[in-house]
Amino acid sequence: MIPEITTEELEQKLKAGEKLELIDVREDDEVAGGMIPGAKHIRMGTIPENLDQFEKEKEYIFICRSGGRSANVCHYLQDQGYKVVNMKGGMLDWSAETE
Repeated sequence: MIPEITTEELEQKLKAGEKLELIDVREDDEVAGGMIPGAKHIRMGTIPENLDQFEKEKEYIFICRSGGRSANVCHYLQDQGYKVVNMKGGMLDWSAETE
């Protein structure tokens, strides 16, 4: 079971100043349209070769367009022993600011 967070919950946490590890797994042309401020861009297809960018004691929130690809990334990383959360609804549901 992958833990999930809604876009509203995430927005509240960011507004409250929580330091979160946000990873956007969309393609380059998709993130060009805007990302959640503070998110790091690592394309879904390059996650396996970027495992050195993740630490097992940190929790990561994964973001994509609708929540499907990020869920796949969450399953993969959870199997490797990482703490993951999927942003439900993806950027389609995100109404706060982007950068």
